[in-house]
Amino acid sequence: MPAADKAEKLSADRAKADRGRPGPAEQPALEALDKPSVDRAPAPAPATSDDRIRVLPPPKPRASRRGRLRLLLMVGGILVVGAVSGFMWLQGGRWVSVDDAYVRAAKLMVSTDVSGIVSSVDVHEGQYVKAGDMLFRVDPAQFQIALDSAKAQLAQTELMLRSMQQDYKRMLDDIKTQQSQVALAQATFDRQAALLKTDNVAKANYDQARFSLEAAKNTLSSLEQQAAVQLVKLAGNADAPVTELPQYRQAKAQLDEAQRQLDHTVVRAPFNGIATQVDALRPGTYLVSATAALTNTGAIGLVSTDDIWVEAETKETDLTYAKVGDPVDIYVDTYPGRVWHGRVESISPASGAEFSILPAQNASGNWVKVVQRIPVRISVTREPGDPVLRSGMTVTAEIDTGHKRLISELWGKPQAKEADRGSGGG
Repeated sequence: MPAADKAEKLSADRAKADRGRPGPAEQPALEALDKPSVDRAPAPAPATSDDRIRVLPPPKPRASRRGRLRLLLMVGGILVVGAVSGFMWLQGGRWVSVDDAYVRAAKLMVSTDVSGIVSSVDVHEGQYVKAGDMLFRVDPAQFQIALDSAKAQLAQTELMLRSMQQDYKRMLDDIKTQQSQVALAQATFDRQAALLKTDNVAKANYDQARFSLEAAKNTLSSLEQQAAVQLVKLAGNADAPVTELPQYRQAKAQLDEAQRQLDHTVVRAPFNGIATQVDALRPGTYLVSATAALTNTGAIGLVSTDDIWVEAETKETDLTYAKVGDPVDIYVDTYPGRVWHGRVESISPASGAEFSILPAQNASGNWVKVVQRIPVRISVTREPGDPVLRSGMTVTAEIDTGHKRLISELWGKPQAKEADRGSGGG
C-alpha cells in the first residue's frame, strides 16, 4: 500500500475515535452518573447533536403506592381498635358475669309424725309425682282403733253433759220445793213461839217446831250447794249448747287428734317434684316419728320441678350497681348454646362467710384482704319445651345492671371520687 493511503487511513481512524470520546461539556454529566443519586442534584441535559450520545437525567424519587396504602391501613386499624376498645370500656361496667353459680330447687325429706310399721312404698327412684300423690303408708290398724275409741269417748261425754244439764234443772225444782218447806216450817215455829209466850203450848211442841225449821233450812242449803257445783261443771251456763262445753271440746280434740294421726299414716307429696332416696325406706320398717326426718331412714326425698332458681356467689366488687329486678342471662353448662332469662330476685344482706359455723376471726393481726362473695338469688323464666334444669347444675349468669361508664372516670379512681364527695358533703 502506498504511504499516502496509509496516512489517509490513519487520519480517518483517529477522527472516528475522537467522535466516540466525550467532549468537555459531556464529562461532568458522565461523572455525575457514577455517584449515588442522594449525593447529587440532577444535572442539566447537555446539548445534543446527531453525532453525540444523548444523556437523560435520573428519575425523581417518589413514594410507593403500596407503602401509602400500608400506612393508611395501619392508621385506620389503630383508630378502629381504639374506638372499639373505648366503646367496650364504656359498656364494661354494665354487665356482671358470675361463673360461680348453680341451679337450686326446693328439696324436702318427706316423712310423717306418727310411729308405726311401713306397710307400702308407692313410688320408685326418680319417679315424677304431683302434689297429693301417695308416697308411702304406715299400718293404720292401731290408729283406727284409737279413732274408734275417741268417737266413743265423745259420745259418752255428750250424754254425760246432757244428763248434768237435766240434773241441774231437777236440782232447781228441788230447791223451790224445799224453799216452800222452809217457809212452812218458819210459820209453824212462829206460831209455837207465840203460844209459848202465853203458856198455851207445851215446850216440847215448840222444840219440835224449831228443829223442823232448822232441818228444812239445812236441806235447802245443801240443795243450793249441789246446784252450784253442778252449774260449775256446766261452765256457769246450764242452757249452753253441749258442743260449747269444755268437756265436749276436750273429747272432740282427742277425736280430731286420732283422726289426724290416722290421716298421717298415708304420706303424700306436698308439691310437684321427683322422688329420690326411695331405697332408704322399705316395707316392714318400723318408723319412729321423732327421728324419721333427721336420720333420713324414714323419709323419701322430693326435689321440686317448679320452684327452681339460680344462686350466684357474686364478688362484692361486682355488685356496685346491681339491684333487685335487673335482667339476667343464664347459660347452663349442660346445654351449650341455650340461654335462659331471669331477674335478680334478692341480694343477701350478708356474705356467705357470715353464715358459716365458725366465722373467720382476725385475732393474730396477720390479715390478708380477700374479696367476699355475696349470694344473689336469680329467678328463672322457663318456657314449654325447655330442657330440664336439675339442682346443682353449674351455670354462668350475666347480670345487666344498666350502668354506663363515663369518660370522666378515666381521670380518677372511683374510691377517690367517693372520698372527695364525702369530705365535701361533711
